[in-house]
Amino acid sequence: MVNKEQLKQIIDVAAGRVPADVVFKQAKIIDVYQAAVLEEDVAIVNGVIAGIGGTYDGKVVHDLQGKYLAPGLIESHIHVESSYVTPEEFGRLLVPHGTTTVLADPHEIVNVLGLKGLDYMLEAAKGTVLDIRYMLPSCVPATNMENAGAVITAEDMLQPMKDQVVDGLAEFMDFPGVIQGQDEILDKLLVAKNQGKRIDGHAPMVFDKELNAYAAAGITNDHESSTIEEMQDRIARGMYAFLREGSVTQNLRALLKGVTPNNAHRCVLVADDLQAASILEVGHLDNSIRICIEEGLEPIRAIQMATLNAAQCCQLPDRGAVAPGMKADLIVFSDLENFVVEETYIDGALVAKDGEYLPEVRKASTENVQSSVHIAEFKPEQLRLALTSEKARAIEVVPKEALTNEAIVTVQQDGEGNFVYDAQQDVTKIAVIERHHNTGNVFVGLLKNYGLKKGAIGLSIAHDSHNLIVTGTNDADMAVAVEALKELGGGVVLVADQKVIGQLALPIAGLMSELTGAEVAQQEAIINQIAHEELGISKEVDPIMTLGFMSLAVIPSLKITDLGLVDVTKFEIVPVSIEG
Repeated sequence: MVNKEQLKQIIDVAAGRVPADVVFKQAKIIDVYQAAVLEEDVAIVNGVIAGIGGTYDGKVVHDLQGKYLAPGLIESHIHVESSYVTPEEFGRLLVPHGTTTVLADPHEIVNVLGLKGLDYMLEAAKGTVLDIRYMLPSCVPATNMENAGAVITAEDMLQPMKDQVVDGLAEFMDFPGVIQGQDEILDKLLVAKNQGKRIDGHAPMVFDKELNAYAAAGITNDHESSTIEEMQDRIARGMYAFLREGSVTQNLRALLKGVTPNNAHRCVLVADDLQAASILEVGHLDNSIRICIEEGLEPIRAIQMATLNAAQCCQLPDRGAVAPGMKADLIVFSDLENFVVEETYIDGALVAKDGEYLPEVRKASTENVQSSVHIAEFKPEQLRLALTSEKARAIEVVPKEALTNEAIVTVQQDGEGNFVYDAQQDVTKIAVIERHHNTGNVFVGLLKNYGLKKGAIGLSIAHDSHNLIVTGTNDADMAVAVEALKELGGGVVLVADQKVIGQLALPIAGLMSELTGAEVAQQEAIINQIAHEELGISKEVDPIMTLGFMSLAVIPSLKITDLGLVDVTKFEIVPVSIEG
């Protein structure tokens, strides 16, 4: 909030009557409104841009000597938990890459811990200069075909909305419920609508009248387009198309072929799920901008898709441009064709330079968000897979996608009809073990083209309810993986010959580490090396994130939960065995 005195000061600085706090001189300003470059001064007072153009005096002067000055980058849809680090550490990773604002959906931790998880994320966000703004998870659990750690109703949603601690309703993954106009879904939508909050979308492979119904419900964007047709259909219906470049799901290059001067203003760059290792290796939205430029998009157009377009989509009128009255979140770089962020400013203060995050990182207590693995009822014999036929459904991995195919495979069975692993086939067991309420639920199915040739790998990251998920070539190694995850309090474990040969502890809700981003990335690199070289997992597959997506029962076409094998195209549970 700005008071009268502050407003008067901004006006006085803008008019040149009093000196600014900070002035940038010899700057090539990226004018995102007109896709142009202006060579002007920029004056800042109280963290706000007061004026551009002409000559300004300031208490502090930054001579950019002809370098470019652009708005800070805005991430419109991301899950902090997918980085495996805490919000404070997440800020340390992103800010040097020019990201100054993120709209985060904490549905991973809320699926595990309910609104207690949101409270932790809100508190932790205070420990970084990155403006982490949260959306309220809309679908906890994501479907009625799995058990999550919590259930969030429309009534539960009302207070966070009223308290203004969230910016809107996060991705509405239960798109069939929206399209069918189910009563409890309407209640959730109305909570957001009646509070004047926006609603984010999630509607993979939804078309025609069903897409009309989804958009008519008031859902303003979608990040699940994997084809140009999907992207164009959403834009035609008034939705923003989010072009995604994450650690695994990478649709950006394909979708850029459908971006034109006529629709680019409705296109926004996002990451969705981005690991700490990916951020350290290739960056964030800065990397997406570089990809846009590589694919032939005008550089300023690409910058617009990570600034102005994002701000307009996310209803943030105070940022996304270098203009009077805007938040002084700014980035400096030297080459428009080779986009590399050299300095990041938030509220006019230098917060990152040459890849280094400058402020102190202050960590929130994690005491209330640990000890989240509860599997007292698990028994190793629950990992058997009895089949009534040699023909069976298997979840087929699609590299670099959360999408999967339904594969029909012919398998071997023992004398009792149980599945037997065949080293000549790339088909292994995959099991989901409920870990929140000690229900004892375990469901076992089949996984194809993950590439595992030995041992087992288990995770407490299983989108979106985050039960335990494990795949392996034999029951003994799978059982060791499950017990190791219990002892670890959540994380990632790799097993061979009934011994743990690699692990990453994620004690915060079984999703995040207490370590720095660099330390997590180092451990992740070791895990990936072991997974590829010792367990034989395909080099085309990210071992952790790909396996974690196999339970994502809102992305077609076949997924697995603790309650069964889910045909996402029909939103129903189907048998593993195929009769006849």
